[in-house]
Amino acid sequence: MGAGASSMVGPEGYGRGWEQTSLGDMPESCVAAVLLYLDPLEICQVACLNRAFRGAASADCIWVAKLPANHRYLAALAAAADDDCGCDGAAEGDGRCCSSAAIKKEIYARLCRPTPFDGGTKEFWIEKDKGGFCMSISSRAMSITGRDDRRYWSHLSTEGSRFHSVAYLQQIWWLEVCGEIDFCFPAGSYSLFFRLHLGRPHKCTGRRGHGSESIHGWDIKPTRFQLSTSDDQHTESECYPSKPGRWILYHVGDFVVSSSDEVTELKFSMMQIDCTHTKGGLCVDSVFISPKDHRYEEECVPCQKIL
Repeated sequence: MGAGASSMVGPEGYGRGWEQTSLGDMPESCVAAVLLYLDPLEICQVACLNRAFRGAASADCIWVAKLPANHRYLAALAAAADDDCGCDGAAEGDGRCCSSAAIKKEIYARLCRPTPFDGGTKEFWIEKDKGGFCMSISSRAMSITGRDDRRYWSHLSTEGSRFHSVAYLQQIWWLEVCGEIDFCFPAGSYSLFFRLHLGRPHKCTGRRGHGSESIHGWDIKPTRFQLSTSDDQHTESECYPSKPGRWILYHVGDFVVSSSDEVTELKFSMMQIDCTHTKGGLCVDSVFISPKDHRYEEECVPCQKIL
């Protein structure tokens, strides 16, 4: 059996036994049928095998299956953002990533890059490995009680935020941070998080440390989070912010989008309105929305759901 198998392998590792056929002799249509079962990163890897795999790996029928159902809507937003910044939206040539002539692989590659919108206060992108839709909403796009009063809030520059700026709470009695977004999310199940940091962060990434002297009031009463959608999904949860010196994703709740063609209205908030004590030393960076099965690079803390 071993001799028979080895006789099929030529000097480049391709089969050249029996009827002198090899992996490179497979029709692209057959290769494409196999690639449909692979993840995008795996498709790019097998494209290096030979010409048949390379051709099939660029076929529209492969990549349209990996793209979000409303990829034309997302690509149009990406093209508009590229126009605003003077960038070239397509991977090659002069084509636009939202053009009907653009190949789907180029559209996928463009959507993997963050697309800013609403004045740069929000960004969306898709995961390279799975094509799942993600969004980040800066604290600058949220309504924060007392944010314009320098006695309470200040804005810090830091490389630890994708928006390069965070809202830093020095001290306040009534904490309320609210936001909303109207968007055509691709159909699927999503999780929503607040990205928070106890203590004043360093401006540069990779450095641990924080100003612990200003952190107070977070262990007395829990901070409450809320999430609601336009189709009456509603979640309330609470937790005690902890672990100073780290960026933490606090899981507020989950929601489901049933149609990619309809606008979903999301409202979210975090509150600590017990006025018997002050609280301070908290950085509010953003709200992060991702598929429920997303692999997170940062530590996630589940909040206790309120029934």
